[in-house]
Amino acid sequence: MSRICELTGKGRQIGHNVSHANNKTKRVFLPNLQNVTLLSDGLERSFKFRVSTHGLRSVEHNGGLDNWLLKTSDTKLSPRAVKVKRELAKKAAVAA
Repeated sequence: MSRICELTGKGRQIGHNVSHANNKTKRVFLPNLQNVTLLSDGLERSFKFRVSTHGLRSVEHNGGLDNWLLKTSDTKLSPRAVKVKRELAKKAAVAA
């Protein structure tokens, strides 16, 4: 399973371990991913996502899953999140 946030697209980063003697060796920085269940108010159901803690804070800051999905571009979202976003848009179009 890849270590990529399903809502923000945040993935692994490459860097160096630097010793006291300034020797540099490659290392990987992994995002802090959590399995969470987020509730969609518009669809009135919950969805399970693998989200970074940074992404989870961003979702809460934007007012929930629905607002986050509508504001975020499809390129950052996982295929499952894009599917949920399309369901939201479809439901909003029917309601309008």
